[in-house]
Formats: sequence, C-alpha cells, structure tokens
Amino acid sequence: MTEKVIKQKLESRIRRKKRIRARISGTAEKPRISVFRSNRYIYAQAIDDAKGVTIAAFDGKKNGAKSNKEGAALAGKEFAKSLKKAKVSEAVFDRNGYLYHGVVAAFADSLRENKIKL
Repeated sequence: MTEKVIKQKLESRIRRKKRIRARISGTAEKPRISVFRSNRYIYAQAIDDAKGVTIAAFDGKKNGAKSNKEGAALAGKEFAKSLKKAKVSEAVFDRNGYLYHGVVAAFADSLRENKIKL
C-alpha cells in the first residue's frame, strides 16, 4: 500500500473513533471497555470516564494474546477475570473506530461468554 492509502485508512478510523466517543462514556458502575489491536497483539482497558481512571487493563503482549480470533478469545477470557476482580459485571463496549468484525467481534463475544454484559 502506498503512504497515501495508509494515511487515509488511519484518518477514517480516527473519524469513526470520534463519532463513537461522542455518544458513549463510562462510569464506575458501567465502565467503557476500550479495545486496541495492533498487527501483533490486542490490548483492552476498562475506563471510568467520570473520574478519568483505568479500572482494569489487559496487555496482549505480556499475556501472549496475538491479534487473531483465537488470541482475542483468550484476551476476552483473561480480561473478564480481571473485571470480575474489580467487581464489574456490566460495561459499555468502545470498538475504538475499528469495524465490529473479526478480532474485535471475537473479543466482545468472549467477554459476553464470560458473564460480562455489554
């Protein structure tokens, strides 16, 4: 891909991200789960936007969760455990401008399977 196409794809994701963030925010009872996927790993964090605090976080690099569907399922399972430790059972899902497809969808489905209501 050319540099122009890469820049355009990133700008499109940032535009989608801003549209999403204008509509959703997290609280202490119902935090916002923001997901980030790089080419290699997947990352997630639960954020209380009212206080500006991260409640729980998941680092795919440290836990070996690759940026594929299997890795996303593992990430969702492990992240659900840390959310349960923080006594969070319900959250708002922030796909961070990514399309709800593939890795992002697998991560969200794994959270739902592990009793986190999105």
